[in-house]
Amino acid sequence: SIVEDKSSPCSKFQERRFWSAVKLLSNVLLWNGIVQEDMVRDLGLSKLLNRYLLLNLLNTPPGLDNVEKCNKVVACFPERWFKDLRSGSTLPELLNFCQHLLQ
Repeated sequence: SIVEDKSSPCSKFQERRFWSAVKLLSNVLLWNGIVQEDMVRDLGLSKLLNRYLLLNLLNTPPGLDNVEKCNKVVACFPERWFKDLRSGSTLPELLNFCQHLLQ
């Protein structure tokens, strides 16, 4: 497909859009601790990650590109969100992302 051809204008546009969204996610999540946490999680995870970034990840073929993208997304998450979670559990907003990681 056109998106899978990395040299196509469509693919290049999708890549730029994805990495811009990752930067936006990182910036939004930096507001954690300044703005109410539920607002940051809603905007960053429910809106940006689940509605936008995950669609790109699902359309990225399995391989190193997908792993790199997932690693960059995970690096944006504040560690303190996970400190009180039981082993094997996650935030409700991350369930779809976790399912993608397990595939």
